[in-house]
Amino acid sequence: MNHKTVFNVVGKIILVEALLLSLPAVVSLIYREDCFWAFLTVIALSVLIGSLLTWIPKAKDAVIYAKEGFVIVSLAWISMSLIGALPFFLTGEIPNYIDAFFETVSGFTTTGASILTDVESMSRGLLFWRSETHWVGGMGVLVFVMALIPNLSERSIHVLRAEVPGPTVGKLVPRIKDTAKILYSIYIVLTALEIVLLLCGGMPLFDSVVHAFGTAGTGGFGIKADSIAGYSPYLQWVVTIFMLLFGVNFNLYYLILIRRFRSVFKSEELWVYIGIVVTAVVLVGINIWPLYQNVAEVLRLSAFQVSSILTTTGFSTANFNLWPPFSKAILVVLMMIGACAGSTAGGLKVARVVLMFKQLRNELQRLLHPRAIKTVSFEGKRADTLTLNGVNIYFSVYMILLVLVMLLLSLDSGMSFEADVTAAIACFNNIGPGLAEVGPLGSYAGYSDLSTFVLSLAMLLGRLEIFPLLLFLSPSTWSKK
Repeated sequence: MNHKTVFNVVGKIILVEALLLSLPAVVSLIYREDCFWAFLTVIALSVLIGSLLTWIPKAKDAVIYAKEGFVIVSLAWISMSLIGALPFFLTGEIPNYIDAFFETVSGFTTTGASILTDVESMSRGLLFWRSETHWVGGMGVLVFVMALIPNLSERSIHVLRAEVPGPTVGKLVPRIKDTAKILYSIYIVLTALEIVLLLCGGMPLFDSVVHAFGTAGTGGFGIKADSIAGYSPYLQWVVTIFMLLFGVNFNLYYLILIRRFRSVFKSEELWVYIGIVVTAVVLVGINIWPLYQNVAEVLRLSAFQVSSILTTTGFSTANFNLWPPFSKAILVVLMMIGACAGSTAGGLKVARVVLMFKQLRNELQRLLHPRAIKTVSFEGKRADTLTLNGVNIYFSVYMILLVLVMLLLSLDSGMSFEADVTAAIACFNNIGPGLAEVGPLGSYAGYSDLSTFVLSLAMLLGRLEIFPLLLFLSPSTWSKK
């Protein structure tokens, strides 16, 4: 383990966080809010810590290998969350630091779960910071840093692999820094386009920016008690469309830019993703029809909620706690599937689900025809054994940890069984709202400090796709061997 290089890079990341904190500080200054001084204090602290870490001289061999990549990613997300929680705590708007840490982790991991019971009473500066954490965490904290900081090693592909969700990760162009810039350029353009369309629908500028941040990061932090329900149907459709767009693999947008349209239309994951959306919207729409009996309203509500849950955004336009059991069951299934690999969404990812079903099909055929040799293909290519084993191992560990989180919550929380189960699923898959007490109109405020910490850890495990954080916690990772 190259400790000097790890701490040097983490120091640069903390300095970037100081820069990020300056935006909500400006917002609070514009609105003449007292939280400005809290932001100023945290910025000064971040600059101090970041500067001390960057002054640590790099080792002669400053190359970032796989081990360093996993540790840098985990340490960066934890340290940014610990520092990012301070403005909430120092202002007293979230007086419990564990709750403030939960809120910040929920922001950076784009989960959108909240302990706040009266979000509308929050200061504008802190509301902006909550949503900004979504936007930065959506594409990835380290991807953002790689796009900004010069002289990072080209071996930083290990950082990208450790942070970007999906069964496989590669470079769009030969230089990893250019890949990071391309990804964030696409991300910024889509975010700006959504802001413009929201403004065209009459949404105020502040509301447009924070909701675009929440949509882009597929996070779902709202600034109103009813989330998006109070806005016009036009604005709800804009958010619906952009939630779906941000759930698409960003590699496909790059292919569109270089005019490789045929490759986009041949994307197997994209077509499965669209198929899941259409099927779920139709099934939920038919099921909730007796509650509304208006075609336009049913289509809008079902499309919005399916898009929000599948892309793990977590916005809501209806209290789906009151929907029939069949619709709620569909939403829980969508929670676990998630959107496409290489998107800003959480969950298992459509690519993994497709690969698991293909492996199941081949195994059933092998039982019928033992001598037949079957291979698994995906996106027009044969899936190698390493990728397939990775998918199987990931799913196994995913289920073990998910069950463990459920058990820990049931021992400590005092909440309903439905709330504990869906809270575990929602946090592990970075969705936000669950059912019962943690439904779209509820919050996570009822959980104890221990349960809140467990759910914070679940959010980090889900966003970093388990292994980086597990390796970070392993003593062998930190050895110099």
